[in-house]
Amino acid sequence: MLSQGDVRFMLYEDSMNQQRLIQFMDRLIRTSNQKVFLILDNLKVHHGKKTAAWLDRRQDKIELFFLPPYAPESNPDEYLNHALKLSVHSGSLPQTKRDIRHKTASFMRSLQHCHDKVSAFFQHSRISCVLIRE
Repeated sequence: MLSQGDVRFMLYEDSMNQQRLIQFMDRLIRTSNQKVFLILDNLKVHHGKKTAAWLDRRQDKIELFFLPPYAPESNPDEYLNHALKLSVHSGSLPQTKRDIRHKTASFMRSLQHCHDKVSAFFQHSRISCVLIRE
């Protein structure tokens, strides 16, 4: 998710692990014409050895920045997740994993066309401080 209103996402069913993170970051750099600056929370896999080794070989293409620990209010993804949950639980409730996946993908694809909605996830005052601070 970019503060300008762009969204990149990847759906998966199991837990996040280093290989999935690397797969996602690889997709990001392959589809970007410039260096990617990725802001992450402090999930353990974000700091793993495999991830660090992968990043070391791609320093010219991607750089990670970490949010403060235990600060969900500083994480735009938390606001996106809230909106996603509201969307998935609205209308007819999903009955199967496939239904959940479909509603999730539909919501995320719709965000890719609603730059103003995405930008709104970055409007909280705590997030502005994180984005500006060096």
